Amino acid sequence: MALTLHGVTLDLGRRRVLDAVSVSIAPGRVTVILGPNGAGKTSLLRVAAGLVRAEGSVAIDGVEVAAVPRDERARAIGYLPQQGDVAWNMVARDVVALGRLPHRNAGDEAAIAAALAATDTGALAVRRVGELSGGERARVLLARVLAGEPRWLLADEPLASLDPAHQLDLLDRLRAVARAGAGVVTVLHDVAQAARVADDAILMKASRIVAAGPASTVLTPNRLGDLFGVRFAAVPGHPVGIAVERLDR
Repeated sequence: MALTLHGVTLDLGRRRVLDAVSVSIAPGRVTVILGPNGAGKTSLLRVAAGLVRAEGSVAIDGVEVAAVPRDERARAIGYLPQQGDVAWNMVARDVVALGRLPHRNAGDEAAIAAALAATDTGALAVRRVGELSGGERARVLLARVLAGEPRWLLADEPLASLDPAHQLDLLDRLRAVARAGAGVVTVLHDVAQAARVADDAILMKASRIVAAGPASTVLTPNRLGDLFGVRFAAVPGHPVGIAVERLDR
């Protein structure tokens, strides 16, 4: 039931953004991707979602993602981009309902209501997205993905425009999705939040995966220090410590 990438290589223009990347990601777990800017995190997520073709193999349950019919792929994979835009100034509930387009069955209304409740966006349902703040819009777009009830939820920096309370709510929601059996893969920049939510972690640098495995063994101060070029100071009760200074200064 894994999402598997093997030997994935991707060039954008003259730049290699993924270089022979191989990893197997398990369902029922939250997998966090961490790395410095330009490491290839977003590219990895987009290739895994089948949005970008690359050399190598990308498969779900042993079936190549590229070979899966588009409607079936849309039911299997929910993708939340880093910068979510809505082309039309629709009311928020209609945006969430778009997540049901691959399904369109008797469960649509219940799924939409559950997604609105899970993201605390019920009060926003009748407002137009053009009237919403960035954080409110981000929660509506997450609700759209959740309404589709995907087997794999791929989220690119979903905390970026959220206040602290909604960041914690979102992380709890990702864990709940994983506990219900889906695979969750998310790019995060906040190391502390990553340590809080991750079952597994993938560390990327210079277009390659440099470490992957259980978060308890991957997210260590030494590994993270090498990854980001900073020193982490140990803090009692803190999972990874606090970044305190750059190593190149």
